[in-house]
Amino acid sequence: MVIAAKNSYFIKLGRAGNWADDCINNSTLRLGFVNPYHDKCLKGDWDFIREYWIEEGKSPSKATETTNQIRLFYESGEEVIWITFHNRKLYWCFSKKGISVLEDGTRVRLAIKSWNCEDIAGNELTVESISSILTKTQGFQGTICSVNAHDYLIRRINAQVIPKVRIAQKTYEDFKNSLIPLIKLLTWQDFELLIDLIFSYAGWKRIEVLGKIQKSIDLDLMSPVSGKRAFVQVKSSSDLNEFLDYVEQFRSMKQYDEMYFIVHSPKASLLNYDGENREKLITVDRIAYLSINSGLADWIIKKSK
Repeated sequence: MVIAAKNSYFIKLGRAGNWADDCINNSTLRLGFVNPYHDKCLKGDWDFIREYWIEEGKSPSKATETTNQIRLFYESGEEVIWITFHNRKLYWCFSKKGISVLEDGTRVRLAIKSWNCEDIAGNELTVESISSILTKTQGFQGTICSVNAHDYLIRRINAQVIPKVRIAQKTYEDFKNSLIPLIKLLTWQDFELLIDLIFSYAGWKRIEVLGKIQKSIDLDLMSPVSGKRAFVQVKSSSDLNEFLDYVEQFRSMKQYDEMYFIVHSPKASLLNYDGENREKLITVDRIAYLSINSGLADWIIKKSK
């Protein structure tokens, strides 16, 4: 169901987010600014609350800022959407209006349903997938503030894509698909070189090429950062039985941490394979994507002329 919200507010759940786990797990919003005047807050006597903070030593401007944040927490209705950031994800929720006081004096209001870190299509809202016009909100030094990128926030939660982005996505997909027949046209030597270049871009270093010496390995690679070692088998065509045979060989070779079986024209039996995490099967659609990501699209086009 498409969501709508009149306003949106960011809330920092504790110092450095130290209440975030508890609030997300228990579907609550929690506010500090501990003061003994819960009744005054419920009645909306904000001039009194501001004077209280001045008496507590805050400057007039800081007392106003604090009071305004408390007021938002108390008076915001159920049509307001709240967001927070935790573990590099955006969480959002609507909240019931009632406010209760915990033993430590902090205030709590309940989320309607729960906090959610996915859009309405089920896609996770990671910081990496969100524009900085929204993620910069987490740098706010206070506790509660309005979300300036309100329209963008609602669009992201509703999994709505603006026309310009949709055009770019289609253009990218069309370009990627146009590389697939060109990759299949590559000679065996060029196809193996393409795979070598893709892994080099990803940071893997080739130890040696063993295709002509050892039947089960085309590329022997090592990651300088993790120290992991991988072997790569490159095929123009293959089926499930051949792949599973390589899997068994991989499991018997304890010096390797990962295996990559790369084929641009797999048989039908191989397309349905669901392998274990360490046994990577990469087919032509993924090869085309990795080629673009590695800056090798132009290389493929020139090789295919």
